[in-house]
Amino acid sequence: MKNAQSVRKLKRDPGIVSRMYFTMLLIGILYGVFAYILMRLGIPLVFIGVIVLGLAIFQYYMSDRLVMMSTGAKELSEEDAPELFAMISELADRYGMPMPKVAIIQSAMPNAFATGRNPNNALVAVTTGILQRLTRRELRAVLGHELAHVANRDMKVLAISNFFVTLTSFLMTMFFFNMLFGRRDAGGSSAPLMIAYLVTILVYFVGKLLVLALTRYREYGADHTGAEISGDPGGLADALQKISMGMDYIPDDDLRRLQTAQAFLIAPALRGFAANMFSTHPPMEERIARLRELEAEMRYGYRN
Repeated sequence: MKNAQSVRKLKRDPGIVSRMYFTMLLIGILYGVFAYILMRLGIPLVFIGVIVLGLAIFQYYMSDRLVMMSTGAKELSEEDAPELFAMISELADRYGMPMPKVAIIQSAMPNAFATGRNPNNALVAVTTGILQRLTRRELRAVLGHELAHVANRDMKVLAISNFFVTLTSFLMTMFFFNMLFGRRDAGGSSAPLMIAYLVTILVYFVGKLLVLALTRYREYGADHTGAEISGDPGGLADALQKISMGMDYIPDDDLRRLQTAQAFLIAPALRGFAANMFSTHPPMEERIARLRELEAEMRYGYRN
């Protein structure tokens, strides 16, 4: 039985948390105005919203199975990887978290991800590449980062953001085909539909940028909370440095396999220009710099 007094309380970066909530507020305002405009144009939103909401709920509750299927992850037993299980269990116990399921992906790319709708239904997956390339200290820090995503309940953040992006994408497609093949209004004009289509394109673009900002803050938050879980921000910084330096040598097939889980990974399965444009992750050098600063603060009580 766990000693309740030994369980620590997780600390989150208040600056990152406030930015996340502010971004979510902007997303809410954007789509609230969007819904008002569509209703004024006579667009029926209820039926469309129910369909997209149903898809979002399905994805939310099935996220772990869907990601495992798309990446080829295989669930492990404790007998399969006792050291890995022991490492995750030790980190989870420090903060009173339930032991997540553990899976492995046959991929040369050093990477890891966590998914699951809450701590009681969580999964942590690692690639064979990360087990081979990282030291025990670096791997432990990466696992702390992944447990931070679980502790912060980041799947809810992804589910909410994906719902809005999927909704506007669905509407864009519907408006486009309605303008090509649908009926016009009584006056023979398709102007309301054209306005709705153009507004939807604009909202999709702005909403996508806001959602990307939200997912980047989510990564910064997991870096900070993960460093608290492992107690080793320097180890996580070293791991991220090693992962980024090896990206140019990863086979294309391994990159493509993990791109289906892009938003979940500790590092994007991209390289070059594509890794920075519209990325779900902050620039690696900024993450490493923040972790070095946190390392100095935890070690010496110093912060710039």
